Amino acid sequence: MTSTQTPPAAVRDDTPPSARTGLSTRHILFVIVAAAAPLSAMVGTVPLAFASGNGAGVPAAFTVAGLILLCFSTGYTVSTRRTGGNGGFYASVADGLGRAPAVGVGYVALIAYNCATIGIAGALGYFTHLVLAAHGINVSWALCAAVGIALTSVLGYRDIGVSARLLALLMACEIGVLLVLDIAVLGRHGTHALPAASFSASEVTGPGLGVSLMFAFVSFIGFESAALYGNEARNPRRSVPRAMLGAVVLITGFYALTSWLAVGAIGSGTVRTAASEQMGNLFFNLGDDYLGSAGGTCLQVMLCTSMFAALLALHSATNRYTQVIAADGLLPRDLGALHTRHHSPHRASVVQSVVNALAVTLALVAGLDPYADFAAVTLGLGTLGIVVLQALAALSVLGLRRKGVAHGTWRGLVAPLLAVVGLGASVWLIVYNFDLVTGSRSAFVGDLPWLFPVVFAGGLVYARRTGRGLASNTFDR
Repeated sequence: MTSTQTPPAAVRDDTPPSARTGLSTRHILFVIVAAAAPLSAMVGTVPLAFASGNGAGVPAAFTVAGLILLCFSTGYTVSTRRTGGNGGFYASVADGLGRAPAVGVGYVALIAYNCATIGIAGALGYFTHLVLAAHGINVSWALCAAVGIALTSVLGYRDIGVSARLLALLMACEIGVLLVLDIAVLGRHGTHALPAASFSASEVTGPGLGVSLMFAFVSFIGFESAALYGNEARNPRRSVPRAMLGAVVLITGFYALTSWLAVGAIGSGTVRTAASEQMGNLFFNLGDDYLGSAGGTCLQVMLCTSMFAALLALHSATNRYTQVIAADGLLPRDLGALHTRHHSPHRASVVQSVVNALAVTLALVAGLDPYADFAAVTLGLGTLGIVVLQALAALSVLGLRRKGVAHGTWRGLVAPLLAVVGLGASVWLIVYNFDLVTGSRSAFVGDLPWLFPVVFAGGLVYARRTGRGLASNTFDR
């Protein structure tokens, strides 16, 4: 079916081909892998999964999560090819489920990505403060966070190509230092560094599997943002799907291998106890042991740059959601403007930087613990929202079938159906274990997940009353 309707500003690319920033598949890949922050996941999330999850079976949990997200990505590429990789979850849900659900999703995405970005800003400030203090430099966590926010503000205002090149460098360093650690473990232990116990039925299905799967899904957050860079890609219908699928394969392999080698280095029978005792220092101690004190220091520095890379990548994703829904009249339309020279959502970038700065200031004035009370809670809430969005996006691919859009049994039905089931289970696991994700047993924090259904319902009502939002027939071909 062909539609004569003019696409809304949210997904219409009015930029002349000669003015495009021209992101390649490789550039988009670096941006979205940076959002997942592999080193931060290894240092901050894997020890929690070892201690609270299924211990030595964590590498298998990463593999299972990666396979589910590969199913999600396979189905999601159906939407990204139809939308041209513009508008992310907002456009995907409009295409498969209709205008009103898309408006609800747009507002949920705005909150979820802002929360994730704010949380990363707080975590950057906290860990940079600790690393500097360990080397005799005493600087407030809020000042460290402010420097990170200021740098992302400058880079977010400019052409995305500048950020992509910087992220490529940071990713090479971040992944490189962990690969050196992996090689050192393999060099010392040989094949014993890859214990079969990690993939044995008894370990994988042991107590805590659900918790490990939850932390595994949390560690992938950010890869799905590839579908926001369509207007800035050279060939969006090819680059965006390739970058997303490549990111899932790369991140899954990296997480599974590095966590597996950590089990081999520590011992499958003692990894749970060691992680419980050492927590965030687990990988730093491994660095000291296998790479010397210089290696441990390098891991500490790379953790800070990993946090900054994640902040920049999530800042860019948040800006583009703000720009997309503003261009459709769901926020002040001025926020939907693109810079005449950089072709970036510069106004959305400035606003998002101000939001980050205000959040850090409020946390400082309120005397909140920068990690336990601030970063962990906002990151946990943002993560939950993004997994909910992934589940809805997978459901929207199934919704295309009622429009007569056929993309094969695997891509159009089986893969998205498996993704809906797997991601739905992940949403339940995160909500059920929200105290573990956030590290808080506060009743107020425990009720925060209700924010998303309330916002989604509000978006539905607003869309139906005003008629605003992305039309569901925009992408009909």
